[in-house]
Amino acid sequence: MEAAHPQPLPEIPLATYDDALIRVRDFVGGYGDVELMRNVQFDIRRGEVFGVLGGSGCGKTTLLRTMIGLVEPLAGTIEILGSDIGSAYAEERAEILRQIGVMYQQGALFGSMTLLENVCVPLEEHTELSREAREVLARSKLQMVSLGGYEDFLPNEISGGMRKRAAIARAMALDPQILFLDEPSAGLDPVTSADLDRLILRLSRSLGLTFVMVTHELPSIFAVVDRCVMLDKIACGMVAIGKPRDMAEHPPHEIVSRFFNREASEEPPEVTAS
Repeated sequence: MEAAHPQPLPEIPLATYDDALIRVRDFVGGYGDVELMRNVQFDIRRGEVFGVLGGSGCGKTTLLRTMIGLVEPLAGTIEILGSDIGSAYAEERAEILRQIGVMYQQGALFGSMTLLENVCVPLEEHTELSREAREVLARSKLQMVSLGGYEDFLPNEISGGMRKRAAIARAMALDPQILFLDEPSAGLDPVTSADLDRLILRLSRSLGLTFVMVTHELPSIFAVVDRCVMLDKIACGMVAIGKPRDMAEHPPHEIVSRFFNREASEEPPEVTAS
């Protein structure tokens, strides 16, 4: 049986924006008969770094996978660039997907391909450019993430942080308007994580890219996220939305306070000597 919240969940008003690239409305997400979240709705504005926060099992990655078209919503809509990705026809859906790039948690680079070849993959699949033109574009993307000179390296020949940057370069290959990042700092040391944060912020500000970032890393949240939504497993949905600093300093619910203050949800069981 799910534990009840001692503090009632807050009503979250829907803020809409004329410059929103993504609109989530009355979203219900999960798999089969299992609902992980319901009544989720928010807008993501052009050019912002938007965070999806929450504890393990709350549905962060499921929401991301639905936004990029890998999972169908159980109900509600997710509009990307004005089109509902859940109901779009094949050609319309393909056009939506050309406007987004994805960096998966472990990078998901092809191990037998060089970094240059990895970044060329989307260009080979979705354009009719010559090999020379594809390689020129791929080199420029690797330069953007400070990997110039590493074009001929295999993924296992570089560090974890470099693999994450190479994955971002591949996600940018088709010049998308939106980049989705799944736990970009996972498995990185604090210094490498901070370097990746600076890269994300630089790309967002210099290129006007919109980032949607699933994360629970507090330093990264405060460093780069403009606004965020927080999901909760017990609440089965969103419990807060806003700027990270505002949510941390004025938490609308104890769930939010525990997250930003790294507080345990309950007392650990006592250990007795046998």
